[in-house]
Amino acid sequence: MAPVEQGGGTREGSAGPGKENSSMEDSPEEPPTSCVLLERCHFSQVLFTNVEKFYVPGTDVTCHYSLSPGIVPRGKDWVGIFQVGWKTTREYFTFLWAPVPAAGTTEQQIHFKAYYLPKDDEHYQFCYVDQDGAVRGASVPFQFRPEADDDILVVTTQGEVEEVELQNQKLRGENEELRGSCAELRQRNLQLQGELRSARELQEALESLRSSTERLELELNSLKSENRALKEQGGCREAELQRLKEQIQGLNSDKERLEGRLRAALEHLDQLQSKVSDYEKEVENLSRAEQDKTKQLQSLKGENQELLQTSAQHQNQPRDVLEQLREQQGRIEALQEEKAGAKKENQDLQDENEVLRRELSRLQRISPGSAPSAAPSPAPAEGELLFGNPYSAAGGKLGAGAEPSLRKCPICEEVFPEDFPMGDLEEHIQSHLLECPICSESFDGASPQVFRDHIFCHSLE
Repeated sequence: MAPVEQGGGTREGSAGPGKENSSMEDSPEEPPTSCVLLERCHFSQVLFTNVEKFYVPGTDVTCHYSLSPGIVPRGKDWVGIFQVGWKTTREYFTFLWAPVPAAGTTEQQIHFKAYYLPKDDEHYQFCYVDQDGAVRGASVPFQFRPEADDDILVVTTQGEVEEVELQNQKLRGENEELRGSCAELRQRNLQLQGELRSARELQEALESLRSSTERLELELNSLKSENRALKEQGGCREAELQRLKEQIQGLNSDKERLEGRLRAALEHLDQLQSKVSDYEKEVENLSRAEQDKTKQLQSLKGENQELLQTSAQHQNQPRDVLEQLREQQGRIEALQEEKAGAKKENQDLQDENEVLRRELSRLQRISPGSAPSAAPSPAPAEGELLFGNPYSAAGGKLGAGAEPSLRKCPICEEVFPEDFPMGDLEEHIQSHLLECPICSESFDGASPQVFRDHIFCHSLE
């Protein structure tokens, strides 16, 4: 039936085909309905008040209802008249659009025109339906039939009265049963509403679990991908580890070989230290001899001065005194020449001692932490040698072949002549070594792979 604009901004429509008003024009805009089951409806959010048990046919009907705080009215909400026993909201008989109340207003009312109301005496009820097609409230049942006329005098017999009383008692009993059933239904309704809330909570929990499961599945797929990548990397790392193990084995063999050479170098170092000790003793003897000669020279100079003074006073003494003076002068000159030679030898020994000290320091740097610790020697006084004069001998001179050759490479054991420059010897020793630019550790140049592996280990740190 065509919708009719009502006062207060509402519209009224009829039921669909098959209803009492089916002969009228269908409404161009049907109310929103759904197939929601009764147990999923919220009948307590809209309360219908002042509902009569009977409405007189042919008169307008005013429907009063109150909105609870649990519902938010919307523009497509509607109030319909349903025959008791309806199953879905599509079974309405007629309806009116529910007005949107003003802010803070809960009490509402709408007017159904008599033309659109049912004409039979079946039981009906008001239902409030939101724009999603869900029922938010329902009234108590009512009928459309005339009221009883109290002015008509009814004459009945005693049997009829008793029959009516029996019917009344029966109806009262049925009424009590219906009230009990209604209470049970209300209790059941509340229980079902609680179960519905629990079901909704369970459904929400299920949805949350589903989302969590999907997220966990995504994370699991990601972890599987990462696991495959890590396995591939693990294969590469195993190959690299195998290669490093082989390199370590090579390094160990090189280390053993270097340790053998280091032991040989340390033995050579011990020999050098023993030679240096011998040289120190010789230098001490030479120093004492030089001091004795200096004292003798000073004594001769004093005697010479006395003789000169005596010769000046006694110019007329015999010639044997002059010869004695010449002999003493010759002895003085010989002692001066010996002193000069001793000084030259002392300087040569200082240079040689310095070369030996540098070579010893070089050998100690080649084998860090492996050279035997020696007690620190006291610093030499100015003009003295660090290890003494190694060329000291009886009479202040060494015999032929007394000095052993020390021009020998401690790495390749190549022997050089005695006059081979020490700077060239140091360069030759340095050419055998490779120094790490990171930790300054020295390596044998004959094993460049060991040096490269050492640098590679620094890059892995």
